[in-house]
Amino acid sequence: MRATVMYAAGDVRIENVPDARIVEPTDALVRVRRAAICGSDLWPYKSMEHSETGRRMGHELVGVIEDVGADVKKFKAGDLVVSPFLISDGTCVFCRRGLHSSCVNGGRFGFDGVDGGQGEAVRLPHADGTLVALPDGVDEKLMPSLLTLSDVMGTGHHAAVSAHLSAGKTVAVLGDGAVGLCGVIAAKRLGAEQIIVLGRHPERIALAREFGATDVVSERGEEAVERVRDLTDGFGVDCVLECVGLEQAVVTALQIARPGGAVGRVGIPEGESLPGGIPFWKNVSVAGGPAPVRAYIDELLPDVLAGAIEPGRVFDRTVDLDGVPDGYRAMDERESIKVMVEP
Repeated sequence: MRATVMYAAGDVRIENVPDARIVEPTDALVRVRRAAICGSDLWPYKSMEHSETGRRMGHELVGVIEDVGADVKKFKAGDLVVSPFLISDGTCVFCRRGLHSSCVNGGRFGFDGVDGGQGEAVRLPHADGTLVALPDGVDEKLMPSLLTLSDVMGTGHHAAVSAHLSAGKTVAVLGDGAVGLCGVIAAKRLGAEQIIVLGRHPERIALAREFGATDVVSERGEEAVERVRDLTDGFGVDCVLECVGLEQAVVTALQIARPGGAVGRVGIPEGESLPGGIPFWKNVSVAGGPAPVRAYIDELLPDVLAGAIEPGRVFDRTVDLDGVPDGYRAMDERESIKVMVEP
């Protein structure tokens, strides 16, 4: 079978690799129907040291089950499924609390013995705990939005949940990438009164407005902070969805949160330090982390199927496997918001 392998920064190849197969009795073998390139894939694309063996890439996918292990009870061959970007068993103490991203028996695509999903097929460990079945005969037009449930829509929603977003609140979304745009969808869906998006790319801003953004701030740093305060009677917002991860974005998020507000962080951190004084003196809550998207799919799926939300619009380019390396380039150079892969 063919799959995406990264060997070093900027070195992405499509190669023949051993066929995916059942290894453990809890595995499912999934034929990939749709996959995606994630913004987090760009971190190794920019910085990965050379590897002789390479790293299998991809962690977002919708596919059809071809085979299951003897202990898989919830799925059978022929089922259409979506896979969250993290593996979880669904039974551990953290999974039972809805924190599947901290599953004690979980794992990550491309690591922990789990191959990446940007290929023709993939072995899915802990199938019963990880996968979610999709309806038979689902409209092909919904595939892009269903694919976002594997990561970016659930991650944007996690930012909103972590920021204690509820109806009538004011919200700022830092970042106009796929996660930030899905954060706008989440804020609108949860009833935010005012949604300020901080970004500067015209096509992305236009889409953010269509998703429900009421205001746009294109400035950065102190100028951005002042603009948000101007838009909120000088107080700042109730909820901040930090979808970038860079240090400046985190500082801005803390500065624009009003006293008693909350910041939901889902951007992969540039560093591990967090300014302590700003949230302390304003009683600002800070939460978030890797999104437990498995916990959110059951809630978000009906809205996708009904067309109430259309997060699949974040995909602005579709490629086959041979086009994946150029898809990485396009996202890295900001030519594309998010690339969908049809193996």
